[in-house]
Amino acid sequence: MKTKILTGSIIAAYALLNTPAFAEEVTLDPIVVSADFREAKLSETANSVSVIGEEKIYDKASAGFEEVIGKTPNVNFASGASRAHYIQIRGIGERSQFATPVNPSVGINIDGIEFSQSALAVTLFDVKQIEVLRGPQGTTFGATGMAGVINIQSNEPTKETEGHIEATVGNYNTKSLGAAVGGTLIEDTLLGRFSIYKNTSDGFMKNWHIDSQGNEISQDDTNNIDELTAKAKLRWFASDNHTIDLNYMHLDVDNGYDAFSLDNTRTTHSDEQGKDTQETDAFSLKSTYQLNPKMHLVSKVSHSASDLEYSYDEDWSYVGEFNASLEPYSYFDQYLRDREQTDMDVRLVSDEEGRIFNGSTDWTMGVYLKNYSEDLTRNRRKEDVYVLFTNEYKTKNRAIYGQLDSTLTSKLTLTTGLRAEKWEVSYNDSDNVNINTDENLFGGKIGLQYQHDNTHLYYVSLSKGYKPGGVNAGDVPSPEYKDYQTETLWNIDAGLNANYFENKLISRLNLFYGKRKDQQVKVYSAEQFEFTDYLTNAAEGHYYGLEAELDYYPNDNVHFYGSLGLLKSKFDEYAEYDDQGDLVPSSLEGRAPAHAPEYQYNIGVDYRFVENWTLKANAEGKDSFYFSNTHNEESESYTLFNSSLEYTHENWTATLWVKNITDEDYYVRGFYWYQDPAIGYEESRYTQFGAPRTVGFTVAYDF
Repeated sequence: MKTKILTGSIIAAYALLNTPAFAEEVTLDPIVVSADFREAKLSETANSVSVIGEEKIYDKASAGFEEVIGKTPNVNFASGASRAHYIQIRGIGERSQFATPVNPSVGINIDGIEFSQSALAVTLFDVKQIEVLRGPQGTTFGATGMAGVINIQSNEPTKETEGHIEATVGNYNTKSLGAAVGGTLIEDTLLGRFSIYKNTSDGFMKNWHIDSQGNEISQDDTNNIDELTAKAKLRWFASDNHTIDLNYMHLDVDNGYDAFSLDNTRTTHSDEQGKDTQETDAFSLKSTYQLNPKMHLVSKVSHSASDLEYSYDEDWSYVGEFNASLEPYSYFDQYLRDREQTDMDVRLVSDEEGRIFNGSTDWTMGVYLKNYSEDLTRNRRKEDVYVLFTNEYKTKNRAIYGQLDSTLTSKLTLTTGLRAEKWEVSYNDSDNVNINTDENLFGGKIGLQYQHDNTHLYYVSLSKGYKPGGVNAGDVPSPEYKDYQTETLWNIDAGLNANYFENKLISRLNLFYGKRKDQQVKVYSAEQFEFTDYLTNAAEGHYYGLEAELDYYPNDNVHFYGSLGLLKSKFDEYAEYDDQGDLVPSSLEGRAPAHAPEYQYNIGVDYRFVENWTLKANAEGKDSFYFSNTHNEESESYTLFNSSLEYTHENWTATLWVKNITDEDYYVRGFYWYQDPAIGYEESRYTQFGAPRTVGFTVAYDF
């Protein structure tokens, strides 16, 4: 069956578009990856990296950040909100957050500002490219990069005045409008770029319920999207050897959250719709100063302040929907969070004249400081009783790091990196729980890359990542679960970057194996009217697999592409506490963790068939995966087909696009618990749908 699906996907994906000069673009304007200490061409990057360019995001209003990166190998996402807040790479990553503070497994950075805890901040207008780095990034990112890092870059200021205006309309009352403009503000001294983008939609769910006065209420916007993003970028040439970059971002997301129904349809019956909101102000300041011909100093500081609300109708029904003899309940849950984060990073980076060991070795050394705080207020209504719970969570990171890139021969380079990090935690809550911890964490990398010729680069690396432990808020099944330990990950990558036929065929292949120690596991316990989630540690786990990407440019008018991710992951050892407080083997031992599909693929073609007209089409597929580490309910495997038709004339572009052409039902979150009084609160499966077929029209003007 899977073979038939894949074959059908290949056939259906025979059509797509891009710019007319594909081969020339690859040769003259190579993709540059900037997430490491030194910028490097993608073809010369000894890491498992995917780069998503602006040209691939042709339906910004309809495609969320998580859906775009979900097309890359071995990247998945979990929703449970208006949009997905959490990303998994190679089956590692959070899936939700309620009362317990969580430390991220996947780092997310936007223009030098960390948003690992707040993925709602990622909108796609005026984005230059998205870099997805898979595997531990222990040297460069430390505690927030155990599974990988996603680096988002907005378009930079330019000397010439240029701008972009874009408007979109689509089904589900989708509307968006954005504008960006940049250029020289003060000649030879100051450049700037400014953008603003507003995106709204009714969402893909309907709501029907009867209110307290007996009136029938029907709505189609209780799971709506309402997002505003404003960005400002300034580049100041303070002197011939000193450049200062300032980025500012304001985000105002006011989304609804009403996504689950007792009968697993797109019509909910909740009478108290929830919210999924985030208001953020953030900035980053970067100074690049050429100290002398041997080295330059890079100093960065960033700060963000966010107010968030995550709330929902806990019973998914309205008062009076069920006969009182069925013992229905009426609960509402609200989580209000204030987050603040400040990061400072200062590093010395060698230049060509500053190489050491007889001119063979580039070097980088730096220090990093981070202060993070999260204050939670949980307001929960249980019938007519209101329950208040608060907690305060603060962390301090202090790190030193260094990396050497040593040329052993004209073709062979050795990379060694090390990071030492001091992690301090302070936690207290309204249950009079006070916990203060600190620990020393170490990560790093050793790797070899062999440049066989200008078309073939081989590499192998061993890296270590880590994710700090923490404390579970509120009730837990037993005292042993009140805290959990730091997880470490040892990972091996081996790959080949190659191009053939004068850059007409470009490929990237990576094999990997990882061993997880004290693997952190998110589980929950559920009883009638009550749900408790918490983090614990499995003893050991491992994963292995493959990531492959291919681009083929047979001529200037056609671009074929494809990617494949294969992943095999499981718990090797997993013990849990029984009712007597004794450790016993878990039923999960030998099973795959949640949100770790065994395969993912994306295949497509861009085809310029007549002058000014381009057709794009792709098919993306994903294997089934477990929704949770508490039960064995799985999603179904699926394939989605997408396409767009683009017309360009001078500075104008008009695009007609459609996603999920066949209107395939697929799921982005799932639970198995006691929820429905009509069936006696038997344990049942409940799922959240992914986006249905969406159609839209986008017009843009560049100047």
